[in-house]
Amino acid sequence: MAENMPNMLAHEGRWDGIYRHQDSEGNVLDQHRTLTRCEFPDSGKYAYIQHNDLIWADGRTESFKFGGIYKRGRIYWETDRFAGYGWESDGLILLRLDRKDAPGERYTEMIEISGDGHSRARTWQWFRDDTPYRRTLCDEKRIT
Repeated sequence: MAENMPNMLAHEGRWDGIYRHQDSEGNVLDQHRTLTRCEFPDSGKYAYIQHNDLIWADGRTESFKFGGIYKRGRIYWETDRFAGYGWESDGLILLRLDRKDAPGERYTEMIEISGDGHSRARTWQWFRDDTPYRRTLCDEKRIT
């Protein structure tokens, strides 16, 4: 992975951010805080594991943990909620994920980390039946 996805490894650690989900006209549909931990274990089934704690202003919370395997220059995910893969191009991390919990829906994600490695921006483009309908914008700061 260090050869084909060297910038992905720079995302290891803990991140604190805000997710803003918007409809295709820019109206905010949802906003919540996220605490994300990205890890790259030295052994085991997964080459990458992500932990997400989502926190809403009204006190609701959700937590997710999922792992990805590395093969053929990509990371592949297969969870109960989504399936897909990620790759790297020119320092950007790109994802293509099909929603298993919402048939006919998918999203692409682009993640760019700042030059100093202390912040990153994530942009999701959501599609339903191949028609764009939603965006997710996420700004995160590294906390460890």
